[in-house]
Amino acid sequence: MQDQANGTPEHKRVPWNKGKLTGAKPPLRPKHVWSIRTKLQIEGRARDLAMFNLAIDSKLRGCDVVAIRVEDVAAGGYTADRATVRQKKTGRPVRFELSEQTRQAVDDYLKSTGKRLGEFLFTGRRGPDRNVTTRQYARLVSEWIGSVGLDPRLFGTHSLRRTKATLIYRRTGNLRAVQLLLGHTKIESTVRYLGIEVDDALAIAEQVDV
Repeated sequence: MQDQANGTPEHKRVPWNKGKLTGAKPPLRPKHVWSIRTKLQIEGRARDLAMFNLAIDSKLRGCDVVAIRVEDVAAGGYTADRATVRQKKTGRPVRFELSEQTRQAVDDYLKSTGKRLGEFLFTGRRGPDRNVTTRQYARLVSEWIGSVGLDPRLFGTHSLRRTKATLIYRRTGNLRAVQLLLGHTKIESTVRYLGIEVDDALAIAEQVDV
C-alpha cells in the first residue's frame, strides 16, 4: 500500500516515539529521594547534591533550575529559607521554600566553589560563566535515577518537579496551594499535571462534612 503523500510504502513509516516510553513521568518516592541524596553525599558530589535538593524543593522546570543564579538563593552569602525565581515559560515569579538539608547542601557547594553574586549557581565544563544546559541536566537526572536501581526511561526532570508537589497534594488535598507552588496560571493545569482523577477528588470530598 502506497502513501499517497510521498509515494513510499505505508508500512515503512516509523513513529517518532518508536522504542521510547512516552507519557507523564511519575514523581519519585521519598525512599528514592533519600537513596539518591545519600549516594551523592557519599560520593562527595557537592554540585549534584545541591542541584538535586534544590530541584526537589523548588519544584521548578529544568530550564529554570539550570538558570538559577547565586543571588536567587543566597543573596546574603548564605542560602535563604525562601527564594523567588521568574519562570522562563510563563514570565511569572514563583516562590519556594528551601529545607535545612537543601540550604546546607547549597552552602557547602558555594563554599567549595567560591561562587559569587551574579554567577550561575550550576556551571559545567563550558566555563564558570556558562550554566549547565537543560540537556546536561536531563542526563544528570537519568544518571541519578539509574544509580539507585530505577529505570531512567520511566523518570525524568519532571519527576523531580512533581515529587514534592505530589506529596503536598496527597497530604493536604490543597490544590490551590500546589497550583501556587508550581506557578501554574490555571487550576486545570495543576489537575492535569498531578494526574488527579475523579476518585482522588471524591476521596478528599468524603473527608469533608458540611
